[in-house]
Amino acid sequence: MVDTLTPAQRSKRMSRIRSTDTKPEVALRRALHRLGFRFRLHGRRLPGRPDIVLTKYRTVIFVHGCFWHRHEGCKVATTPKSNTEFWIEKFSRNVARDAAVLDQLHAAQWRVIIAWECDLGSVAKLSAKVAEIAAQIRSIKDEMS
Repeated sequence: MVDTLTPAQRSKRMSRIRSTDTKPEVALRRALHRLGFRFRLHGRRLPGRPDIVLTKYRTVIFVHGCFWHRHEGCKVATTPKSNTEFWIEKFSRNVARDAAVLDQLHAAQWRVIIAWECDLGSVAKLSAKVAEIAAQIRSIKDEMS
């Protein structure tokens, strides 16, 4: 299948894809804040610049887009039919980078939680995921005590 957009149109469209303050990320942050968790955003001093940094619990949260980070089994994680070689290479680099960042954070004694975009798409899914994350963070707090 051939791309129906010109390279300039495709470039403009791709440039509008946000890397921070995405809807799933903002929804998760609001829900965590309502539960009393306080955090920093986009930890520049940490590998991978985590979306949410809970310093008190030595925990970071990444909000991954299913398409870009290849959420296995997710219907959103499809491969485009045009320029397939480029996309396969791009996705494999993303997955390798994610694994390296995860290893670096674990080596630095940080706990990592990954929230997938599809798990935050509806109010019910968001509530369930936030409850799960809150339980993980609280169990970390209990370990620290």
